[in-house]
Amino acid sequence: MKTRKLRDLEVSAIGMGCMGFSTAYGQTPTEAESIRLMRKAHEMGCTFYDTAEIYATYRNEELVGKALKPIRNEIILCSKFSPVALPGQENIEGGKLSLNGVRTAVEESLRRLQTDHLDLYYAHRVPQEIDAEEMALWFGTLIKEGKILGWGVSEATAEQISKANAVTPLTAVQSEYSMMARQWENNVIPLCHELGIGFVAYSPMAGGLLSGKYTSQTEYKGDDIRRVISRYKPENVISNQPIIDFVKLYARNKQCTPAQISLAWVMKNEHIVPIPGMRSEQRIAENLGAAEIVLSDEEYAALTKELDKLKVYGERTDEQIAELGELRTKLYGGSGVHFKKQT
Repeated sequence: MKTRKLRDLEVSAIGMGCMGFSTAYGQTPTEAESIRLMRKAHEMGCTFYDTAEIYATYRNEELVGKALKPIRNEIILCSKFSPVALPGQENIEGGKLSLNGVRTAVEESLRRLQTDHLDLYYAHRVPQEIDAEEMALWFGTLIKEGKILGWGVSEATAEQISKANAVTPLTAVQSEYSMMARQWENNVIPLCHELGIGFVAYSPMAGGLLSGKYTSQTEYKGDDIRRVISRYKPENVISNQPIIDFVKLYARNKQCTPAQISLAWVMKNEHIVPIPGMRSEQRIAENLGAAEIVLSDEEYAALTKELDKLKVYGERTDEQIAELGELRTKLYGGSGVHFKKQT
């Protein structure tokens, strides 16, 4: 497996997003199968694993900890701090948004992940009520204490990134990025390149739409996140079909799969590392195999030029994801992947 650098952190060119093993994308594999698949990904060359305390409210971290404990010293392990107080965190002295709140959260994550440090620890969002510089100081303290080796932010603006990086240099920025979600191309991605910050792309295949495996007739049940994301509404899937068809055609000409073309396009910038979810051995082999698909400058330019002509319908927002938390509460009386609506 090829490797890439997120500032000073060397990772496999494609990582594994682990959220789907516990929540958000329909029926999950059994615990035993999830553990087997995470370890199988490592056998195939993956060294970069991503989770968060908010995923299935701690359960994903616990699962990832069990799976990766035997290979902990061979991988790069990442998790995320939720700015929203999760169950059991309501009475943290100083509140969740404080140095003590961040320290308490990471210590709990370390316990669940069965490790003494995280290689990379993100702020899952930079909330409006806290200055990015203050948050950077908190994470800088965790680095000094040896609890984390590097830090990052998710879905942050260019201004927030610049301010935070000036206080405690960022290792990575993690945000949605794909052929159907290109909102960071004109500011954040060039800024990360300029500042030596890695960019980690989640949902690099638009939640699977770009793989061509889903249609307007696909039904999503339970607490599947695709029930609330407008990109999956049948009318939007139909409207986005020209993009999906174009990717299929290009993949056929390149003799690879649409998923691999989608990942190769995201990876054209060498400081970007995608972290697709993959919950079967076939998907793991397909996605990790995308590291061998190289687009020339001419191919990338041609692909991008055609994408520029195609309108994307629907989006993925925190407001929509908040609806998933509300839906999960109605279904199970528990909490799912959600963030407080920002005002």
